[in-house]
Amino acid sequence: MEFFQYLPDVFSWLNLLVLIASSIGGLFFGAMPGLSPTMAVALMVPFTFYMPPTTSLIMLGAVYTSSVAGGSISAILLSIPGAPASIATLMEGPAMAKQGRGEEALYTSFCAHVVGGVFGVLVLLCFAPPLARFAMRFGPSELFWTAIFGITVITGLSSGGMLKGLFGGALGMLISTIGYSQISGEPRFIFHEDLSSGIALVPALIGFFAVPQVIDLMRDAHVKLAKLDVKAKKGMLRRVVKSLATYARTLTLGSTLGTVVGIIPGAGGQIAGLMAYDQVKKLSKHPERFGQGNPEGLCASESANNATVGPALIPMLTLGIPGSPTAAVLLGGLLIHGLFPGPDLFTKHAGVTYTFLGGLLLAQFAMFALGILASRYSQYVANVPNHIMFGAVVILCVFGSYCVSNNFTDVLIMFVLGMAMFALDKLGFPSAPLVLGIILGPIAEENFLRGRMIAETDVGLFSYFCTGELNLILIALSVFSFAWGIVGEIKYARKRAAAWAAMRPPSIWRWI
Repeated sequence: MEFFQYLPDVFSWLNLLVLIASSIGGLFFGAMPGLSPTMAVALMVPFTFYMPPTTSLIMLGAVYTSSVAGGSISAILLSIPGAPASIATLMEGPAMAKQGRGEEALYTSFCAHVVGGVFGVLVLLCFAPPLARFAMRFGPSELFWTAIFGITVITGLSSGGMLKGLFGGALGMLISTIGYSQISGEPRFIFHEDLSSGIALVPALIGFFAVPQVIDLMRDAHVKLAKLDVKAKKGMLRRVVKSLATYARTLTLGSTLGTVVGIIPGAGGQIAGLMAYDQVKKLSKHPERFGQGNPEGLCASESANNATVGPALIPMLTLGIPGSPTAAVLLGGLLIHGLFPGPDLFTKHAGVTYTFLGGLLLAQFAMFALGILASRYSQYVANVPNHIMFGAVVILCVFGSYCVSNNFTDVLIMFVLGMAMFALDKLGFPSAPLVLGIILGPIAEENFLRGRMIAETDVGLFSYFCTGELNLILIALSVFSFAWGIVGEIKYARKRAAAWAAMRPPSIWRWI
């Protein structure tokens, strides 16, 4: 196999040095709220102009995979996702940190990341051409039903409050319609000219998750709260690694879902993480343990997040179609060096391609080692006093929101959405469905409109959207997911009613 022929080139001193430095930088970028993996890779592209092609691609790949993993650090310790892909981390990570299991949460996160990342890269190495052809089968109708399937995840994210979760998802989809339509060009809900481009994802993400935390920190700035226990404990890493055998099914499911979602252009790690978390929760014998600091949920979301990295490059390397925004930036890095996607990458430029893939595989282990090392010193961040943490988080929120488009309006939008989310949170509305609605709303809308235009000139609306193998499979999965969520909600209500009945004092009529 040609891969093993070019693998020794990865271990040259220059490539190794660049790989380690890029992994450190990627972890830093990922842990900073607002600094997405796409931004991290884009900032690194200018540094590749005077590098050899293999070294430059190794650098971009290492930054990509480590920045995806780095988002989990701030998500676990600060309840602020460092990247959109870390949304699902918030379901279990912060709860574990508050229970004094911060080190366990961080170790579990990076262990799951390396499993998912290695799985995704191996799939990229072995099955790139056939999976690229599979990705090309996803037209507007298939992408529409993929988005609908993602929306049904809301039913599993809101145990005990499915209606509130669905309301939050609908509100998020409504927010995503602000601005000019990408298809028809119609203006919608543009109350001010600064809203013409819509609500950017990063300011919304920071607002929904970070601002409520900031308000709580400000309110409790004078109160000395219990410190998060993330100090290094002897043998903790060994125990976490051993526990991974218990979650083998979970890691397999998360990695597989991440791979499938990764090769679909435009889907993204945030969808994969939430889907994996939802499916593992539905298949669990004890779904009531989720949301309370369950490592199984963390394994599912984190393995899915990093499993998308390798497969997102499959349509990019073989067909020139990026599977994610970050892969699109990587495509720019290829073109800078005169490398064009297609068969020539695996034949004429095989040395560059396979060395890059070897570097991407090695980057998974570098990310793991450096992430474990960073976890040992994370206590210095987690246990900063509230009055200092408040100022630091505000600065990060403003910086992260402003950097998206260098527009102060994004900062104002972030604060407005954050204060609204604070009020909704007090009323029992979760934030995850809102964010999911904002992410999936444009995907569903744009692909439905594109599909309708095609259908009106061809086979008709119903035939276009409701026939075909992939469409029928996705429809069936959506119906099953929604129905399963309803069944879970009924079971939760019955358990809650039984617990409430057991707590009530016996009626006097029982003794008469």
